[in-house]
Parts: sequence; C-alpha cells; structure tokens
Amino acid sequence: MTSTSVFERSVELPVDQASAFAYHDSPGALQRLLPPWESIEILSTDNQITVGSRVRLKAKVCGLPIKYTAKHTVYDPPHHFQDVQEKGPFAGWCHDHRFDAVSASQSRLTDHLEYRIPLGPLGKLLGSRMARNQLEAMFRYRHATTRQDLNLAAAYSLSSQRIGLSGATGLVGQQLQPLLQMLGHQVDSIVRHKADAADEIAVWDDAFDTAADANLEKLRRLDAVVHLAGKPIAAGRWSEQTKRQIRDSRVDKTHQLCQRLAALGDDKPQTLLCASATGIYGDRGDETLDEQSDPGQGFLADVAQQWEQACQPAVDAGIRVVHLRFGMILSPRGGALQKTLLPAKLGGGRLGSGRQWWSWIALDDVLGGIYHALATPELHGPVNFVAPQALTNAQFTAVLGKVLRRPTIVPAPAFALRLALGEMADALLLASARVEPRQLQQTGYAFRFPDLEAALLHLLGRNS
Repeated sequence: MTSTSVFERSVELPVDQASAFAYHDSPGALQRLLPPWESIEILSTDNQITVGSRVRLKAKVCGLPIKYTAKHTVYDPPHHFQDVQEKGPFAGWCHDHRFDAVSASQSRLTDHLEYRIPLGPLGKLLGSRMARNQLEAMFRYRHATTRQDLNLAAAYSLSSQRIGLSGATGLVGQQLQPLLQMLGHQVDSIVRHKADAADEIAVWDDAFDTAADANLEKLRRLDAVVHLAGKPIAAGRWSEQTKRQIRDSRVDKTHQLCQRLAALGDDKPQTLLCASATGIYGDRGDETLDEQSDPGQGFLADVAQQWEQACQPAVDAGIRVVHLRFGMILSPRGGALQKTLLPAKLGGGRLGSGRQWWSWIALDDVLGGIYHALATPELHGPVNFVAPQALTNAQFTAVLGKVLRRPTIVPAPAFALRLALGEMADALLLASARVEPRQLQQTGYAFRFPDLEAALLHLLGRNS
C-alpha cells in the first residue's frame, strides 16, 4: 500500500475567525482560489461546502485530461470544514481547512492535506516531488489571494450591495463575480439572452421585451452596475465585419444599457462602472499620458471615444459614471500574457523595435481597482487602469524571460507581425502608450503589484 504524505501550510488573516470562514463559505470561493496557471475547469458545483455537497473539476496532468470529484465530509463553522477525493488522480486525498482565532480581529487558516500518490513505490518515486512542488505553488497563491481579498474588504467601508455585472464570463468578470460574492455582495448577471435564472437580467434587444416587467424590476433593485461586456478584440485578424462587431458590441449595447438605467428615474443605480481602454490614446511614442490627455487616432481610439460617449444618458440621469480605461491586463487565463507565454518559453524576444511602451496591469489590481471605484464616490469620469510603471516591450520581454528562466533572443520583426495579424498588429502590439494611473493614485488606491516581476511570479506560480 502506498504511504500517506502530509502537507500543511498556514496563513494569518486580517479578519476574525467567523469572517475568514465566511469568505470560504461563499459561492464564488472555488473559482476565485483556483491557480490561474493551471488548466482547471469547474464542471459542476453545489456552490456550498456543507456535508454531502460536491464539486467536479476537469484538469490536465502532464497534458492528459483528468476528472476530479470532491465531496465535503465535515462542516463545522466557523472552525473547520473538510473535503475528500471521490474520484481523481490521487490514490487518496483528504483536505482539512481549519480556522483559529488569533485575536478579536485576526485569525489563522491552516490547510492540512493527507494524500497518497498512485502506482505504489514507482508513483511515489516519480510523482512525489512534482506533487509537493505543485502544492507549494497552489497554496502560496491561495493564501496570498485570500489575504489580499480580505485586506481589500477591510480597506473600504462598502456596505453590502446588489451589483449588476455584464461580461461575467470574460477574463475580468469570471474573477470579479466571485470576489464580490466573497466580500458579501449580491451579483446579478446582465445577459444578452433571455433571463433564465433569478439572478439574471436581460437588457438588450428582444430578450428584454419578452419579460419587460420582470427585467425592469430586477434593474430597479441594483445599487451599482459594472459593464464589461464586449466582443474580444484579439481573437483574430480584423475584417471589416469584425471591426463593426467590436464597435457595435461596445457602443450600441452600452448606449442601450444606459438608456434602460436612465429610464428608471428615482430607482436608478447610484453607480455605473463601464469598461473602456487605454487604446483611446492611440500610438503616442514616449509621451506620458494621464486621464487629462487628449484622445489619439486610429480604430481603437475611435471606438473607445464612442464607447465612453455612449454612457451620456446615464450621466445626464445623475448616475455616477466611471470609465475603466483598461491597459494590458495580465493573466495566464487569457489576454496578452496567455498569448505570449508559449513564444517566450521558446526563446521569443522583443516585438518590432521593442521601444514601444506597454501599459500593463495585473488582473488582481483590475479587481482591486474596480472595488476601489465602487467604494470611492468622488471618483468619476475616465480612470486609467494601469500599473504605476509602464515598460517598453523590450523591458517587458526581459522580465518575462527572467521569470520563466528562458532566454529572449529571437525577435519578431514588425513586418512579420503585420503579415500575420494585419492592422491588429499595429494597434495592439506595436503601438506605444506610456500611461499613468493618476486618478487611482490620487484617490488612494494601493497597488498590489506595481512591479512586473512580482506580478508575474504570482500569476505564474513561480518562486522568486
């Protein structure tokens, strides 16, 4: 019989024991705490950790798809809960989550795991070190994220709100929704299709009209709206049809949403946070840009200007509107970082001249910045969502290579990028925008990752 291995790690948290337990007892906890560098999909979940509840996952181990089913066997709030593997890659797995009071305002979370590697002595010989390294990275990420989220909640006196969220399945939305839930807020999904669930609101086109009274009633109960929906801009080459879809999904849909909200009169939400992009500044070389800088030229700049103008009905109705001008959002789950990881691992270097400025931001700071915007009434208008230190593409590439421990020796010439991607290459990869987060800093947002290397180490599960 394979011997049992033990893994245990603890973290002190800035909240009392009951609050620490409640964070893990919320519906979004599993999604929020999955390490982003792992290919893990939630197939189904009971959205609770009470005895008998289950979660089913699909992951990849050494490139092979593996299904995993866990069952919760102990539920003792606010002290302890436990889950065991019913089906999965281990010969055995039991995970205890223990919560202890340190003081009236602090607690300690201890994760205690007992597991057995399959295939007997051979499996232990080949897989023991790999399993322990993966657990080290996973719980370093989980504990850092838990502490970060609870620090975020403690920094703001934001009472429980009902928040409408569009784009809940996108790169930002799929992490923002569980975070808001874990911090005590109710989240309703704003969807394009007919609303099939109590927490869905149909806003657009015929889907709204099929149940107008019900949808209006759901809109009336919202305290705030976070509007992130829009067709992805980096999914492929830009045909004229694709560019039209990119524009319409942002400009037309945003205008329609804002008209719906404005029509609510006294029942309108207090706040609308609407996605935008630093693409509004265009290609500006070495010029330093903040929220007061003039818009630039080009397709993305034109779309972003129209996108922000589409919010005017909400502004006129007295809703506090914040335009979230996102820079390059970093996460291995999607976006630019996901697309550059494989080339970087193969020794890929700078893009074009490498002198173009990339204004990046870690996904964790996007989430923290959105929460800051929800909780900061004096914040309105355009807000740059970028880290304090923009880097040239050459600098960015060098840091990524350092974190991956790979050389960055094979540049990608501009002509090759244009040949492969067309107009999109100039707009997304070769354009230069040196953007500063003036509004976030002036209103007191504390960046978790002002430094790119620290951000990548966290997001990719690497040791420093």
